[in-house]
Amino acid sequence: MSKLTWKSLLISPALLGIALAVSSPAQANEALTTIEDSQTGFTTENTNQVQPTSNPVVNQLEDYGAEGSLATQDQVTSVNQLRDVEPTAWAFEALRSLVERYGCIVGYPDRTFRGNRALSRWEFAAGLNACMNTMERLIQDGVSVAREDIDKLKRLMEEFQAELAALGARVDNLESRVSFLEDHQFSTTTKLAGEVIFAVTDVFGDTDESVQTAFQSRVRLSFNTSFTGKDRLVTRIAAGSGNPFELDFETVRFYPNGNIGTTPLDNVASPTLKQTFNLAPSTDNDALIDWLAYYTPVGPVSLYVSAWGGIPSDFLPTTNPFFEDYDGGNGALSTFASENPIFRIGGGSGGGISLPIGGGILGPNAAITVGYLAPFANDPREGAGLFNGDYAAYGQLNFNLFDKLAIGATYVHGYHSADSAIFTNTVGTELANFSESFLTNSGWSVDFRQKVTNSYGLQGALRLTDWLSVSAFGMYSDVTLLGRGNAEVWSYGGGVSFPDLFKSGNVLGIFAGVPPYVAGLNANINPADGAADQRRYNAPLHVEVFYKYQVTDNISFTPGVIWIKNPSQARLQGDNEDVFIGTLRGTFTF
Repeated sequence: MSKLTWKSLLISPALLGIALAVSSPAQANEALTTIEDSQTGFTTENTNQVQPTSNPVVNQLEDYGAEGSLATQDQVTSVNQLRDVEPTAWAFEALRSLVERYGCIVGYPDRTFRGNRALSRWEFAAGLNACMNTMERLIQDGVSVAREDIDKLKRLMEEFQAELAALGARVDNLESRVSFLEDHQFSTTTKLAGEVIFAVTDVFGDTDESVQTAFQSRVRLSFNTSFTGKDRLVTRIAAGSGNPFELDFETVRFYPNGNIGTTPLDNVASPTLKQTFNLAPSTDNDALIDWLAYYTPVGPVSLYVSAWGGIPSDFLPTTNPFFEDYDGGNGALSTFASENPIFRIGGGSGGGISLPIGGGILGPNAAITVGYLAPFANDPREGAGLFNGDYAAYGQLNFNLFDKLAIGATYVHGYHSADSAIFTNTVGTELANFSESFLTNSGWSVDFRQKVTNSYGLQGALRLTDWLSVSAFGMYSDVTLLGRGNAEVWSYGGGVSFPDLFKSGNVLGIFAGVPPYVAGLNANINPADGAADQRRYNAPLHVEVFYKYQVTDNISFTPGVIWIKNPSQARLQGDNEDVFIGTLRGTFTF
């Protein structure tokens, strides 16, 4: 909508209302969140959407900021274009004169006149003012105007003198406010969305008496830019102070002579203990750009391009509603309960393409998605870059049945260098991540070298009622340790959520499962031993309960408890007690 058109609408509160109905913030928000809506796997849920503010000044700024992003309706130049006005109508000739001779009655944007609707004196005064301006312009241009029309207009001006005077004052006031908005608006194409998390958290039990209660935080500022009304450029700045909890435990060693030994490991930041607010580019509140991506439709295809910080769940539906908040502050507390760990494999720069295949037996929202991400795509050296270093290639089929059941099947093929963790050290046990530098620094004597993974995942969610949702996932990863052997990694879990419990926006979530762990290992992880390690490992167990209380549209508090049994997986005895984590999280969105 051009600035001239916007200012011309100011002469009429009624027309201004019509214009705002066309270019409402909801439509602008819809253009910016189209791709986000698809990530839940449901057609009607979007738990990650930031609620709009109710501040009228900010709302007006958003309305004006939508300028240029939406197409306007064509001007009505003939009464025949009004769909609800028949030639037999008693006012047809009068309307034709007003529309075709003077153009001061234009109807509503849907090309209706709504002649049976009651008209207020203010609306009539606004239409009268428009006709006055049109006739004045015609007279100045030397165009003939019927004398009887001028006489009628003068009589109406006398009767509506008070309304016209007040209307002029209102127009002046609105014009000054528009000028202020033009001078002070941030951008006509960009909207700012922010999230701030405060979290008080501690570990309870006999794990390590040296662990202290921590007060941690994280900030995310996202600049969402739309150039066409359908695309979205995301530039996100993040900072955080959340150090994950550390463990002391003992590992098992099998030696060629049959002896068994143990090695104590101290102060290991186990991925099994990580919470979503621990995921930040730093732990000392350094502000960095942690995500830079672009979404756009290309015909029927949805295209995603990540220049920095991309993760699989940016373009692959995770199908875990009410637990998944894209590592934000309104879902589950832990990284494990948030999504299938298969979506933690890989990340970086690259892209994805989603092709809808709806209309068949798979439902109207079925889609096939493929993608590719490389963590060192910006490094031009040998063994790195977009195609010559670590990478992960993704393929997924997701579909809905009966608008209640969402299912996704995912395959990931990855190559990981010796120092790269399979699950990016964000979820699972230390061993399941197979990061050589991580394990070496923790006291292991290992040489995993490069790894090739083929991972298979299945996830689904069932909305039984408006107040009950069930979701579950499972994952298997076949890990080839090049030159060392192979391993099997498993993970599975499920949860129930109760949305709007006691209040709209609240969520009670209960989740239980097994984080990624090594179920079988046939590999020589200690070259000095000279023998392959063929033992099996005990699985960890994760149980989480949280309750998100929505104080306002923009503020929520989430208390929760996490119990993790056998968090380090490989152990004998000693400092390997169960871990209990208590957290109170406060989330502020704007």
